[in-house]
Amino acid sequence: MTTTDAAAAVREHVRAFNARDLEALLAGFTEDAVWITGGTTVRGRAALTGFSAAAMRGLLPTLELRDVIAEGARAACQMTETLTHGGEARSYPIAAFYALRDGRIASAKVYREGSADVV
Repeated sequence: MTTTDAAAAVREHVRAFNARDLEALLAGFTEDAVWITGGTTVRGRAALTGFSAAAMRGLLPTLELRDVIAEGARAACQMTETLTHGGEARSYPIAAFYALRDGRIASAKVYREGSADVV
């Protein structure tokens, strides 16, 4: 999906993520997208494919979008992420910052409360 509306792009990203629709999720990224969370940096749609697929299988995450502020090609979001780690369901407040290029996510930086790494 491509859009000039950063808030719409984030909402579609969250929808595809929660549906575990890997094809739709990746269609929302540029070929050279950069995803940063915790100590992890993933570069390029090809690398994002493996990263996203593994997270969806292993952590079973879902996102609840609480707030999104968008201006031009940038968006800032407050979300709650719920995932399974070590057999236990956990929820984390997160903040995410997106930059779009040509209607797709070109970069994202995610901050999880306390730590961006699942512990």
